[in-house]
Amino acid sequence: MYLLVGLGNPGEKYAGSRHNIGFSFLDYLAGKCNLVFRISAQQALVIETVLWQTRLILAKPITYMNASGMAVASLADRYTLAPERILVIHDDIDLALGRIKIVAGGGAGGHRGVSSLIDSLGTKEFPRIKIGVGRPLDASPVEQYVLSRFEADEQAVLADKMELLVKGVRLFVEKGTATAMNHINSLKSA
Repeated sequence: MYLLVGLGNPGEKYAGSRHNIGFSFLDYLAGKCNLVFRISAQQALVIETVLWQTRLILAKPITYMNASGMAVASLADRYTLAPERILVIHDDIDLALGRIKIVAGGGAGGHRGVSSLIDSLGTKEFPRIKIGVGRPLDASPVEQYVLSRFEADEQAVLADKMELLVKGVRLFVEKGTATAMNHINSLKSA
């Protein structure tokens, strides 16, 4: 069993924003598989399903980004999951728009959602899929930039990456973090 966590903020105000790319990906995967999220006692919207012959829990914490760790730790306890079985999907401003990078662990890199997970799980050693949202081209504060919505041309770039993200998740589930990293991170189109 694996827990797939998309990071984001709940509510229409944040829908489609750069910071919500984790939510957007899980919405894409759920739509592709005709699955529906439900509210859980662990402060997350969840789906329990079987994909690729593996039991998966898809989760979108509704605690807001900076407190995502509370919901994820609660889900990990509920399903008795070790950190290496929790795959976190989130935005990364240090990657170019649409660039995808899978990592096995590491620091938060200034991402408050990831920092919350590290604090709540008590470890940095959980795998992640980082999705590049780029940096602001002007002097906009980063906090304001990540909460802004994608432009139409940016949405098109990201829409083209959704199937590659699905492939990355599938490789992670079926063959492990190292295989997923080696394949996805080496692709020029990633």
